[in-house]
Amino acid sequence: MNAAGRAQKVSRMSAEDRRELVLEAATRAFARGGYAGTSTDAVAKEAGVSQPYVVRMFGTKLDLFLEVFERAVGRIRDAFAAVLDEGPFDPTSEDDRARMGIAYTELLQDQDFLQVMMHGFSAGGVPEIGAAARRCMGEVFATIKRTGWDDEETRDFIAYGMLLNVMISMRAHEHLDEGDPLTALATCAFGDAIEMLESPA
Repeated sequence: MNAAGRAQKVSRMSAEDRRELVLEAATRAFARGGYAGTSTDAVAKEAGVSQPYVVRMFGTKLDLFLEVFERAVGRIRDAFAAVLDEGPFDPTSEDDRARMGIAYTELLQDQDFLQVMMHGFSAGGVPEIGAAARRCMGEVFATIKRTGWDDEETRDFIAYGMLLNVMISMRAHEHLDEGDPLTALATCAFGDAIEMLESPA
């Protein structure tokens, strides 16, 4: 579809659908280039809309990145909350711990939003992004604490998830070479989920 066709398609969408389209495009663009390396023009091209349209809808690039970043971390927080809202959670149960782990690994195939989250955490030198990252991480921690785990158990669970994020960011799962020590780490870290990452999303 050419640019004119894409523009016509976008114009026929509801305002909510157009906003979602731009947010999804921004997620892909920021995943590739990070905050510093992505312009609103790049987002507009990804979405098939004009750059002024993106600015009218979201304001500055910073405003857009913050929305995309907070939405990304919110997916993780909400996935954990959904497990806890299903019913009683026994903090000593390995089965219940596994349910929390599964809730996270099911998100791993969407690597764009995970990459956006990593870009956000590494852009803490931008005051607004740093503040959002600290608040979002606190919300994830508070949500996981609902399990009844103590601070150290919650820390370890988050740390394991962050290891998976780092491994995905460096695309370790795409370079599993026999004898490579990183392959052993990736295999140990991802477990059975590594087959899911190797499969098309």
